[in-house]
Amino acid sequence: MMKMKIKAAAAASVAGVLALTACSASGSGSSENTISVVGYSVLEAANKPVFADFQDTDAGKDVTFKTSYGASGDQSRAVDGGLKADVVHFSLETDVTRLVDSGIVDKTWKDTPTKGIATSSVVVFVVRKGNPDNIQTWDDIVKPGVEIITPNPGSSGSARWNIMAAWAHIVGNGGSEDEGKAYLTKLLDNTIALPSSGRDATTSFTEGNGDVLLSYENEAILAKQSGADVDYVVPPDTLLIENPAAVTKDASASAKDFLDYLTTEPAQEDYAQSGFRPVIDGVKVGEVEGANDPSDPFPTPDKLFTINDDFGGWAEVAPKFFNDGSDGNPLGIVPQLQEDTGKQGEE
Repeated sequence: MMKMKIKAAAAASVAGVLALTACSASGSGSSENTISVVGYSVLEAANKPVFADFQDTDAGKDVTFKTSYGASGDQSRAVDGGLKADVVHFSLETDVTRLVDSGIVDKTWKDTPTKGIATSSVVVFVVRKGNPDNIQTWDDIVKPGVEIITPNPGSSGSARWNIMAAWAHIVGNGGSEDEGKAYLTKLLDNTIALPSSGRDATTSFTEGNGDVLLSYENEAILAKQSGADVDYVVPPDTLLIENPAAVTKDASASAKDFLDYLTTEPAQEDYAQSGFRPVIDGVKVGEVEGANDPSDPFPTPDKLFTINDDFGGWAEVAPKFFNDGSDGNPLGIVPQLQEDTGKQGEE
């Protein structure tokens, strides 16, 4: 039976704050001055102050925004299938490269000072207030009886970062791939829900399900800012999350200005207040409400793995770990383990 540890009234309140709005619009105006932003679910609240501050600049004074948010992989496939987008901001590099392959985004999209990265975070454990199960490390979450919630790697970028952080804990610390697979099997065996997106996973957890949620640090901070009765733990070893953004080939000059704005100090300050780690130097973070230590919100983990430095980049990671078999090639490590454990999640 799932453990229900927070009061229903409080859970409903937090769920309402965190509920995903699939599509919303800001203002109205001519299509030339309307920027269509398609992003992954966790960005919805964080983008609002960024939009407002961009509109206060000379480049953004006549701009309005139309937005669509959802699971990163689903959003990328939607744009590939015809959803209008001027700026895409996804969880994973592979969700942008899908659009490069289909001719929607230019192949030079990474030729920026931040190599196409607009936001960053780390993988953390979200736990019940006071951390009653004393969950501190990756070994703690695979103990018998610990109930895990993490999004579905078939649809969610957040889920893939979580899985690779777990893999890094074993293989990055000298373990074999067989030991990595054994660890992921234990993790999946303890998983009681695989919601479709990072935001849906947060909502499930704040409604009272599970003992630990694998999530972005920024999502944990947002949950606390929104009144959720939770805490979070940055494990001693974790994975750097890097979220890419790009314009589509037919995007307006305003959209290109907005993309450039995302990696300026004002925008990165806004994102920091929503719990994202800055992707440029010199950002005045200040105190961040909801962080474990608001005055030092982004502590450096003892060991921080990266996809590029430790695993060869997403071009290598995606087929090896997450191939779904639709291309006629064998299943990746994770879909195969999901099939073996019967933990294939929500479709």
